[in-house]
Amino acid sequence: MKSFKDKVAVITGAGSGIGRALAGQLAAQGAKLALSDVNEAGLRETVEALGLDSERVMSKVFDVADRDAVYTFADEVMAHFDAVHLVINNAGVALGASVEEMSYEDFEWLMGINFWGVVYGTKAFLPHLKAAGEGHIVNVSSVFGLIGVPTQSAYNAAKFAVRGFTESLRQELEIENGGVSCTTVHPGGIKTNIARNARMGSGMEKITGTDADKARRDFEKLFRTTPEEAARTILKGVRANKRRVLIGSDALAIDGMQRLLPTSYQRLMVAGQKLMRR
Repeated sequence: MKSFKDKVAVITGAGSGIGRALAGQLAAQGAKLALSDVNEAGLRETVEALGLDSERVMSKVFDVADRDAVYTFADEVMAHFDAVHLVINNAGVALGASVEEMSYEDFEWLMGINFWGVVYGTKAFLPHLKAAGEGHIVNVSSVFGLIGVPTQSAYNAAKFAVRGFTESLRQELEIENGGVSCTTVHPGGIKTNIARNARMGSGMEKITGTDADKARRDFEKLFRTTPEEAARTILKGVRANKRRVLIGSDALAIDGMQRLLPTSYQRLMVAGQKLMRR
């Protein structure tokens, strides 16, 4: 997919952050947009900022963890635009908690959005992409889909799963040679509200040595890349049909560390965490 002009692009999590930036850049390049988010106010702000008429944009509020809602959205997108060419499964949430203290409710909440939401979005739209004769799926993982991090076991589990799911899908699509492809995206620290809106379970202080509010603030300090930069990198990756897209210098560094120290990086993480606790 070398051009997005007149292509129909589906974006989840479009009410803020990377999703909103993607919507703006795709609109500027002539795409038609089907946008979703669980946050009604945020989604409305995105749509209003685009300034497009109903022939160019539609939107719907729902939770991507609801499989029936995702499939209904796919049907509505097809009814509205009669085609789909690009699907970006971007919606995501965060959770900080130790494995021991984390509740199953929080774990299932995160997996429902970060993993099952990607699966539902992929499977609901894939037949329509194939019917269009060309298409691309973008599934957003994370640098935490490359390395494990203390207090991030649920997030790691979901993002590693997204990576494996998408890499397997990529190979299947290449074997079929039907004009559809996919890309896994691994953002580093992006200046969004994900940390601020994260759930913080028990056990955080025992591992990090700090309370939940300070943990959020410390995490946000690591964010370096803007959503607009992230969106440009993602769309460049789609045009180049890349298998994997790393976003930010921190993502490049983490990827390099994992390649160089595939297991012993964990010792560095433990040493760093212990140092921070002092």
